[in-house]
Amino acid sequence: MLYYLFDYLEKQFQFPGATLFGFLTFRAALAMILSLLISTIYGKRIIHFLQRQQVGETIRDLGLAGQSEKAGTPTMGGIIIILATLIPVLLLSELENIYIILLIVTTLWMGTIGFIDDYIKKFKNDKEGLKGRFKILGQVGLGIIVGATLFFHQDVTIKEKLPIQEQQEILAVDANTTQSKLFKEEVKSTKTTIPFVKANEFDYAKLITWISPSLEKYAWIIFILIVIIIIAAVSNGANLTDGIDGLAAGTSAIIVLTLGIFAWVSGNIIFSDYLNIMYIPRVEEITIYIAAFVGALIGFLWYNTFPAQVFMGDTGSLTIGGIIAVIAIAVRKEWLIPVLCGIFLAENLSVIMQVGWFKYTKKKYGEGRRIFKMSPLHHHYQKSGYHESKIVTRFWIVGILLAILSIVTLKIR
Repeated sequence: MLYYLFDYLEKQFQFPGATLFGFLTFRAALAMILSLLISTIYGKRIIHFLQRQQVGETIRDLGLAGQSEKAGTPTMGGIIIILATLIPVLLLSELENIYIILLIVTTLWMGTIGFIDDYIKKFKNDKEGLKGRFKILGQVGLGIIVGATLFFHQDVTIKEKLPIQEQQEILAVDANTTQSKLFKEEVKSTKTTIPFVKANEFDYAKLITWISPSLEKYAWIIFILIVIIIIAAVSNGANLTDGIDGLAAGTSAIIVLTLGIFAWVSGNIIFSDYLNIMYIPRVEEITIYIAAFVGALIGFLWYNTFPAQVFMGDTGSLTIGGIIAVIAIAVRKEWLIPVLCGIFLAENLSVIMQVGWFKYTKKKYGEGRRIFKMSPLHHHYQKSGYHESKIVTRFWIVGILLAILSIVTLKIR
């Protein structure tokens, strides 16, 4: 809203300083500062409100050190993250941008699912919360909306470079020509990028056109199915990671900041040309959303680090996972998720391996056996005697290393 106000003031009255709001970097920095202030200043008030409403965490006895002290800590703190993200976005971003619209929808959609789950747990005294099938149904619904929008919407396009020979001919006529003249016109495409591969672009349509070229018209089905799987996997991974103080919020901040770099370079024709990566028009506006989201996560960490004064609950964790998935798909870096979101992947796999091995050994030997002392993975280290602060810090370090590796893929192929 402020973006449109200052744009009007600049065009109509040449208002001093109004042109600053035309710069993406200025709006991103302002969004981060504003979200950080909202989450730290007003976050405390929200925590007090949750305490007054007696929205305290009910702790199951898992035999973990320091577990009993967490009982009664306010949960549903994901509300802080959602509000601190959406307010700067509504004020500072181009609200007609399709990527911004999708992220706002994702935040509200997943936030609602998580809120219902937390509400049932706290106010209906049902420890199971929202039934798993309804969570999956919600994730599938969001996947259909996001997948269909990205596939069919006219503003979701890419620009490919002209052949080398044509570029040379243009440069021979005008050596100072703009980068935009070295690219083809915008086109709809189901192409994405695959890390560590020389010819690193892959078209999802090929998953079906190898049978018959005429099947290309059904590529949208394949694309939407992939989007659904990614959203469900990442949101569940974030949900499982939210088990000890500061782990999910800190890890997510690292992941989202890395995705912000990808969004910025992918939406900038100069940097995408220099790095020889896919140019995605209009995707750079996501940087505003990412900046606000990172500020909100860091502000939330102020109260969520050990010993936590508030937990995010499913309201926060499901929302975080959904946002990360949609951003990765929008910037066409979803195949980097196993690397960039390696912490989420490890948490997911630890649960799958533990449950699968327990069921297999129980069926074969009559007694269930375990791979880990407890799953998800962070609980295994707690059972091994590590303090949760040390576990979180080391997971953050691993997350930073994975983020660096992901950024390096811009040039290593």
